[in-house]
Amino acid sequence: MTIEERLRRLEDVEAIRSLDARYCRLLDDGEWPGLVGLFTPEGIFDGLSRVEGRADLLAFFAGLADGGLTAFWHHVSNLEIEVDGDRASVTSLLWQPCVVDGVPHVAAGRYTDELVRTEAGWRYREKRVRFSYWVPLADGWDRHTFTLESARAATLEDT
Repeated sequence: MTIEERLRRLEDVEAIRSLDARYCRLLDDGEWPGLVGLFTPEGIFDGLSRVEGRADLLAFFAGLADGGLTAFWHHVSNLEIEVDGDRASVTSLLWQPCVVDGVPHVAAGRYTDELVRTEAGWRYREKRVRFSYWVPLADGWDRHTFTLESARAATLEDT
């Protein structure tokens, strides 16, 4: 691998890390148009629901509070980034304190993302999250109890 190829890979990895950081900030701040702009026009979010395309992504994210999810703070770590030309995949860990129907909750899971390089930079083709747990904070996280019906469908598969 040439120095130029190595440099491009490092720049791509850093750009993808920055994209994930922007995703978390925009989601937590409720900046829906900016958040949706991080996806390709046909981008997919697969988590509490599966939605495709920017119009449906905008409606989904803007409607989270209607389902009782009124505040959240996304903490993403342990990014494993694989770049292959104009495509990339990322696996990362999520820890998410949140408020559901006025009750403090804690959730954790794993993101698996597929990205593509566009003229605007790296964008999500698909962002997928599967939760290990999602529980009221007072109940603890160790029983893998879920309180949101939609989160049950997003649990990690047994391995």
